[in-house]
Amino acid sequence: MKLYEQLKLRSQEAGCAGFGVTGAEPFDAVADTIERRRAAGLAGKLQFTYKQPETATAVTHSFAWARSIVVVSWSYLPEAGSPGEPSPGVGRIARFATEDHYRGLREALASLQALVVGAGWRAEVLVDDDRLVDRAAAVRAGVAWWGKSSLVLDPRHGPWLLLGSLVTDADLPADEPMVRDCGACDACMPACPTGAIVAPGVLDASLCLAHWMQVGGPIPVELRAPMGDRVYGCDDCLDVCPPGFKRLTDVAVGPGRVDLLELLATDDKTLLEKYSHFYVPRRRPRFLRRNAIVALANSIAQARQVGAVSSPATADAQAVLAGFLGDPDDLYRSHAAWAIGRIGGEQAVPLLQHQLGRERVDSVIVEIEAALAVVGSE
Repeated sequence: MKLYEQLKLRSQEAGCAGFGVTGAEPFDAVADTIERRRAAGLAGKLQFTYKQPETATAVTHSFAWARSIVVVSWSYLPEAGSPGEPSPGVGRIARFATEDHYRGLREALASLQALVVGAGWRAEVLVDDDRLVDRAAAVRAGVAWWGKSSLVLDPRHGPWLLLGSLVTDADLPADEPMVRDCGACDACMPACPTGAIVAPGVLDASLCLAHWMQVGGPIPVELRAPMGDRVYGCDDCLDVCPPGFKRLTDVAVGPGRVDLLELLATDDKTLLEKYSHFYVPRRRPRFLRRNAIVALANSIAQARQVGAVSSPATADAQAVLAGFLGDPDDLYRSHAAWAIGRIGGEQAVPLLQHQLGRERVDSVIVEIEAALAVVGSE
């Protein structure tokens, strides 16, 4: 009990939002749920804990000596701010990624680890680690409850939480799960722009925009317009969660906005350094630029619909997209074709027809022809 109290006090001193302890027993019900959802096709391209659920739901698979799991949460508001209103040529980054908000969480867990090791026990820090379903551990440790969005939340911070754990061989007293739930509230479900929350607590990752912005390959055509100006992550289901409203009252406007033309012109090395805290598949910036191409088209197209963008701004965007339409990378060409068609304008048809005459990749030809059909119907 003494070590438990010391850990709890140190977590509070380090700025953690929540603290709890649970045993290292497997999360059997969560393992069953993962298997069912994977079989139902709800995982999309998601790997992480879906890749090896038997490992992710039983820490003793990775740490045979584990006896307890110490779980802490970290709120990234108000520091993460708010992106404010959309603007043509400007993209949006979800609040959790406006900077490396995991830094404070990692430092707090390192301090707890030092305390446990200093007391003569083993301890391993797990942050954003596929060896543990951290949300399940947080719920069983009484740190949070499962929300209908499939995220976890607590009464003071709502869903604006990051989670981390410390696996140890110390036999610590376990906390009781939190006796809370979302009640009749289901605000997150209709708020999702693609309907990815298909039932309370059930996320179809194949429809989730945040998921698609972190995987490789082309973004499905039907999800590109709903992406809006997003470059990384999506906060829509979090924004409407009532327990999180009070955390949004004092945020500064500005963080989370990025100049898309500048991003698209930035070299690979600089992009990876600037956004080193992003998960970019295989550390290939082409996927981040892919997102930015879609966001640029949406931001200009949406502004054009309300007459809020100038002709020069549209021309600048089309000029940049024209460069990607002729790029050797067919991922760029396919998304640029869609983007040019999405924006439209007098230069769209000549650009698309020119590339169509020289294109040799069938998937890109399909994209160009579809874009020409969209522009022709305006």
